[in-house]
Amino acid sequence: MKIDLTETTSSKINQALVSARRSIGTPAIGMVLTLVVVTDEENAYDALRAAADSSREHPSRIIAVIKRVSRSPRSRRDARLDAEVRVGSDSGSGETVVLRLHGELANHAQSVVLPLLLPDAPVVVWWPEDAPADPAKDPLGALAQRRITDTYSAEHPLDELAVRAATYQPGDTDLAWTRITPWRSMLAAALDQQPAQVVSATVEGESDNPSCELLAMWLADRLGVPVERTLSAGPGLTAVRLETKNGVIVLDRADGSLATLSMVGQPDRAVALKRRETAELLAEELRRLDPDNIYESTVKFGVERLGGPAEASSVGAGHKPSSPAGAAAPAAKKAAAKKAASK
Repeated sequence: MKIDLTETTSSKINQALVSARRSIGTPAIGMVLTLVVVTDEENAYDALRAAADSSREHPSRIIAVIKRVSRSPRSRRDARLDAEVRVGSDSGSGETVVLRLHGELANHAQSVVLPLLLPDAPVVVWWPEDAPADPAKDPLGALAQRRITDTYSAEHPLDELAVRAATYQPGDTDLAWTRITPWRSMLAAALDQQPAQVVSATVEGESDNPSCELLAMWLADRLGVPVERTLSAGPGLTAVRLETKNGVIVLDRADGSLATLSMVGQPDRAVALKRRETAELLAEELRRLDPDNIYESTVKFGVERLGGPAEASSVGAGHKPSSPAGAAAPAAKKAAAKKAASK
């Protein structure tokens, strides 16, 4: 069921939600959280589809905030709110409110969203693209317990990682980090099967892929060993090699779907390691609403030593990368200087 509202208010939207639930015979609210999606017209369809798919696992009220750019000075001064209410089969297992903010109202989105939040339920804000530099200080981000960004959608993903490290607050997370969950699980399981001291590691993947950098920093942070970052044609992350005192552990995924795990003394094994859709990544992040301390430690580790996108880089405990391969990214240098000045 869909209800279109033009030049409306938050109060009228709430009334439309109640009316729509009664019309389809579900007056009770059975949702566990509010998911606020901040997007634009170009990306709204894909973002809402992913949010609706994730709501089948986490029934939620989805509020899409779309800020409409006004073409003339006069229209920019006018404030208008248009909305679309979707319930039932049109909105996954929850309900969806699409807000289009015109004129001056676009600068005060939090005043429109606040009355629409579910009472006594967690709030999650997701920016599929164009995330603010400091999500926790954003007016909409300040309403949330969890703030989800995606450095992969940034114009300069590796520089964006440095910004995420400099502005991190508990509750921040990144879908670039979520993408490597299966890799981290598989590598941890491999080390459980072959417990041996790791002396070095290599992460191979395409350039300008923040997930590859995050995995390299995670290994360096948790294992305390030098990690070499090498480039491949992709797709995405393609291989990880762990040098241990008992031999080499290799997890190789050349086609973006099926990987091969190789360890000394054991036959090679094929493992499922497919590239996941956005809805799956979002559903994983909604399973936990507490701060991700491992992500915090990883994104802050050695981020100022990220290499340029055209060169391989190395990060690791006590390892100083050589120039130009280990030259720091401009944004990372600024973030490090800002952090030092604040102390």
